[in-house]
Amino acid sequence: MSVIKTMSFVFITIAVLSCSSKIIQPKGGFVSKNQLDFRVDSVLKLMTLKEKIGQLNQYNGFWEITGPTPKEGQAAKKYADLKNGLVGSMLNVKGVKDVRALQKIAVEETRLGIPLIFGFDVIHGYKTISPIPLAEAASWDLKEIKKSAAIAAEEAASVGLNWTFAPMVDVSRDARWGRVMEGAGEDPYLGSQIAIARVQGFQGDDLKARNTILACAKHFAAYAFAESGRDYNTVDIGESTLQNIVFPPFKAAADAGVRTFMNSFNELNGIPATGNAYLQRKILKSDWGFEGFVVSDWGSINEMIPHGFAKDSKQAAEIAINAGSDMDMESSAYVDHLETLVKEGKVKETLIDDAARRILRVKFELGLFDNPYLYCDENYEKETLGKAAFQEGVLEMAKKSIVLLKNEKELLPLKKSGQKIVVIGVLANDKTSPLGSWRIAADDNSAVSLLEGLQKYEGNQLTYAKGADVTVGRTQFIWETKINTTDKSGFAEAIAAAKNADVVIMSLGEHGLQSGEGRSRTDIGLPGVQQELLEEVYKVNPNIVLVLNNGRPLAIPWADAHIPAIVEAWHLGTQSGNAIAQVLYGDYNPSGKLPMTFPRNVGQLPIYYNYKNTGRPVMNEPESVFWSHYIDEKNTPLYPFGYGLSYTQFEYSDLSLSQKSFSGDGQIEVSVNVKNTGKYKGKEVVQLYIRDLIASVTRPVKELKGFEMIELQAGASQKVIFTINKKTIEFFTANSKWEAEPGDFKVFVGGNSVQTLERDFQYLK
Repeated sequence: MSVIKTMSFVFITIAVLSCSSKIIQPKGGFVSKNQLDFRVDSVLKLMTLKEKIGQLNQYNGFWEITGPTPKEGQAAKKYADLKNGLVGSMLNVKGVKDVRALQKIAVEETRLGIPLIFGFDVIHGYKTISPIPLAEAASWDLKEIKKSAAIAAEEAASVGLNWTFAPMVDVSRDARWGRVMEGAGEDPYLGSQIAIARVQGFQGDDLKARNTILACAKHFAAYAFAESGRDYNTVDIGESTLQNIVFPPFKAAADAGVRTFMNSFNELNGIPATGNAYLQRKILKSDWGFEGFVVSDWGSINEMIPHGFAKDSKQAAEIAINAGSDMDMESSAYVDHLETLVKEGKVKETLIDDAARRILRVKFELGLFDNPYLYCDENYEKETLGKAAFQEGVLEMAKKSIVLLKNEKELLPLKKSGQKIVVIGVLANDKTSPLGSWRIAADDNSAVSLLEGLQKYEGNQLTYAKGADVTVGRTQFIWETKINTTDKSGFAEAIAAAKNADVVIMSLGEHGLQSGEGRSRTDIGLPGVQQELLEEVYKVNPNIVLVLNNGRPLAIPWADAHIPAIVEAWHLGTQSGNAIAQVLYGDYNPSGKLPMTFPRNVGQLPIYYNYKNTGRPVMNEPESVFWSHYIDEKNTPLYPFGYGLSYTQFEYSDLSLSQKSFSGDGQIEVSVNVKNTGKYKGKEVVQLYIRDLIASVTRPVKELKGFEMIELQAGASQKVIFTINKKTIEFFTANSKWEAEPGDFKVFVGGNSVQTLERDFQYLK
């Protein structure tokens, strides 16, 4: 380095070492906030305006790191920015070798030597893939979800990464939207608990630890409420829905110490989220006191131009920084225009300072100033990738994510010997589809297929027939999947094989890339010719176990009416086949519960359990049509939120309240007896719901407010106790604040959102 660069690096080193290297972390701290701020400000004072703006700039990996230096075009411009200290973060650069090479440029070749943060979409695993997040949510097992995120963090950190763009905490009510696979479903309470678990799993107790990475709560806000379930589409919702339904998981993530937020692609009530000061400056940074930083979604700053909110990239940069978007992902709007905007007086330099300070603080928290190469150990990378403990962890997560939807005549669990079993469906022999969407670092063909999992049980005669392809054409991550709607050439073989089978296992549903970003659907039944295949096989052998592989709730009314056993197996990741096989054969008793409502058909969407009553919820006159309903379908779902069966049965009784009312800081204990009345040991998720009958703002017919997973031996019972207090019944009222209103309430307890016991209670101010 030159003398000037060497002196600058020394100054920064002095600033860094002037305090203890131990810093505040989300779960506690060793150094006061003032000391950390002093270290951050010591670096900030050395920076020019241009260098501060550089910290706000994030580039995608733009050239082959080990190849020649780019000489022309956009790549050359980005390389020059990197060398000049005008890049604060890189994304989609993975592997210790490449990360170290780029970090070396930032630390040893720029004027101040400020290290980079390396981000990547580690959504449900890096190389070792857990179930898609929606599937994990079906486990209702917060400890297992936290462990799954921790596995992903450790593996990602080993390859040099220190930031994931997860968890997605959008509340999702519309199964047409492909990104429902990436979140925790339709309920703000369950979503909040899972948001906390995932943030804690990714970030751990110490961000400087080798096995942790930054988490990112996304997409702020209301992205999942896009009209028609169409990705990137318009959102127009009221303040009550925003506060009571959309915000809670984000607030929970912020309270859990998440260090970054990502804003969303959509507009909200006429203002793109990236340029929405109400969301970013008032709610997040002021009301909630968030001290991390906000990153735009990919190119979303410049996307305000086609939205019709900014005339060009310069104005988009002005709007975004003033609104509170701290880091620009891949628009180049900040690095190209902010310096000019400051000089023109359109952007205050104090806003640049605030954004840069937030980003620098996180870099200190990661330990990057103490050791820029903390995440760059090739031996550790080799030891960590794909290690056996990870495989065991994702297998356990996958088993807990499976939901048993139907099991007539005790067709399941399968007998382990003496049966002829035919497996039908191309997905059963697919080793890539089970990885699901958003698994961009995983290798194709790295999942255990269902067929491979079943083959490990050698006591039965197993035959396989493809039946029909689900997709045609390319199915790599960057390509659209095309649905097979014509080719039935495999039907005859499958039907012939099924005729003499004792049990037919049909693996049907979506390819792993038919859900996810940009993959909205208007028909959420079985794609292509699969429904016809199912019906044709049923004609010759009704003893069918339907194994669903999908990233969203599907509408399967025919299957529900005809098929005796249905297993929701989602896209379960690397250990998919082993997990499904162990459930089918009864080595694991399924315990999953649906985190999203399954509709009877797409016309019911959006459908969700915590709906509000209308003024005409039901009519008693038998001939009346003047009430809120469809004339061609029931209002009720096919499978409700919280629903899931077991190989055993659970009976609820003796729901009781410790008292009929409470006030102030008092509370009510709610107890219920749960008995395993079946013949297998099993787990049950006991769920507590409440209803506020009369309020200043109309309230849902039910709201989840608590749950507990218990495990009971056959014949055993357990009393489960919940507590209701003022916090339980708070909501965002007509007074525009969170508070508990006095009045009458109902409490419901059961194994899903529909089949419950109920009692009444009062809250007295």
